[in-house]
Amino acid sequence: MSVQDRSGIAAARRIVVKVGSSSISGDGAWRIQAIVDALAAAHARGAEVVLVSSGAIATGMPYLELDERPDDLATQQAAAAVGQNVLIYRYQEALRGYSIVAGQVLLTAGDLENATHRSNARRAMERLLGLRILPIVNENDTVATHEIRFGDNDRLAALVARLIGADALVLLSDIACLYTRPPDQPGATPISTVSYGDDLDGFEFGSVVVNSVGTGGAATKVSAARLAAAGGIGVLVTSADLVAEALAGADIGTWFEPGPEAIAVTGAITVTPRA
Repeated sequence: MSVQDRSGIAAARRIVVKVGSSSISGDGAWRIQAIVDALAAAHARGAEVVLVSSGAIATGMPYLELDERPDDLATQQAAAAVGQNVLIYRYQEALRGYSIVAGQVLLTAGDLENATHRSNARRAMERLLGLRILPIVNENDTVATHEIRFGDNDRLAALVARLIGADALVLLSDIACLYTRPPDQPGATPISTVSYGDDLDGFEFGSVVVNSVGTGGAATKVSAARLAAAGGIGVLVTSADLVAEALAGADIGTWFEPGPEAIAVTGAITVTPRA
């Protein structure tokens, strides 16, 4: 059953957590252990946890001697191929002390548009969770194209949460909560709760940010949160540094209330092409 407020995350049966590239790559790589510690605590109380983790390209960049995220698709694919291997290794090393095994799940937009592939993905993840494996999901950047892809892993996380019927989705960011406008601007006010169906047109969340390691931003998180909420899943947006508090049900971040009825993902999922 979907949790109705952020405090319910502490007792949720099935949780999807998403973390972005900037939080776990480069100087932020130390957060992998902190995130794993929080996930392991939820796992220990019996929760089924899925981690959607960006960071393959960013993690692979130093091995290709790249200072900035590459623009061309072939180099992005090469960096992802190297980085995904290293990223999963880092997660598994962090999980080792808890005797938890990670399972890698790489998806493309086509996998969730095709009924057979979608069913296979759901079945595989259900089996992993049943075996108490921690699935780590990422977009399959080595075969994705510019024209057909999720565009950001916030949306991927929302779709995965709907695919497996999660009770809650936690989107980790670099700020503690969302604001009515960029937090560095005058008049920016923290947003505590977004009721289902609230009109957010008057808020300024900004456009997608493309930095040296990844893509994303407040706007993508709002869009993904509303997508999950429409599927009956409550969503918390907060800082990656507050992941332990988030999974403990603390009164932090921005909470998107779930819609009144869960909408099962049975038909084709439309994935908006990346601009």
